[in-house]
Amino acid sequence: MKYRPALTWLIPLIFILTFFAAAMGLFYETPGEPYPFTNHRGETVTLNRHGLYFYDTVSSTAQMQGNDLITLVVGLPLLAVSTWMAFRGSLRGRLLLTGTLGFILYTYLSMATLASFNALFIVYIALFTLSMYAFIFCMMSFDLQNLPNRFSEKLPRGWIAGLMFAVAGFLALAWLGRIFAALQPDAIPALENTTTMVIQFMDLGVIAPAAILGGILILRRSAWGFLLSSIMMTKGVTLGLAVSTMAVNMSLKGVPDSLGIMIPFLVITAANLFLTVVMLKNVKE
Repeated sequence: MKYRPALTWLIPLIFILTFFAAAMGLFYETPGEPYPFTNHRGETVTLNRHGLYFYDTVSSTAQMQGNDLITLVVGLPLLAVSTWMAFRGSLRGRLLLTGTLGFILYTYLSMATLASFNALFIVYIALFTLSMYAFIFCMMSFDLQNLPNRFSEKLPRGWIAGLMFAVAGFLALAWLGRIFAALQPDAIPALENTTTMVIQFMDLGVIAPAAILGGILILRRSAWGFLLSSIMMTKGVTLGLAVSTMAVNMSLKGVPDSLGIMIPFLVITAANLFLTVVMLKNVKE
């Protein structure tokens, strides 16, 4: 595998720091009780006031801890298995590894910019930087000229493209509606303890365009289409599980209407999982 020496150093560091960050988010505790707070926009929120996410809201804390749980029980095992497969020369392993690194990159970019400043801020920066370069090295390791020939003609490229378009459309409808509602006169944006819509920026600025591009290019049997689609689907499985877990945890914390977001994400996650398995089965090792 190209760039294996660099990845041999990067991936263990990513694994250790990710385990530490996620475990701290879940298990580190301090005394304290939630209390209501009115932010600078006039929105009344409930601050967590204990644990690592001391200055985050109860809703944000429930979401971040849901993501921490999936990172520990799904993301890190997948990182370990896909690294082992990739280092043994498996194309399936490299595809899974690149998608998993994409999930970690997305997670800690959002943590560094969305979570209230805490003791792990430098760890979030380190994880963002390490996973970004590991992700780039993995992307550069593929032989794009021959990549389309490594997939069977039986691969349902139309279904994969349809899923990519559906993901982009879902994100656009969900987030643009929220943005335009917040732009109405006298509206109070649902920002909680943040100053802007970070996740909406990331999803509309990076994820949705990548999904659309992946869908178009895989229909054209372009190498970038196979690569982008496989990365998006792997990331979609891990992130979809994380969002669904967030919704359950928010409901347990008493956040209203939180389970309503779980159903569409579970459907998308199931579709991503099914088509990821189909795509990997159609790889010619």
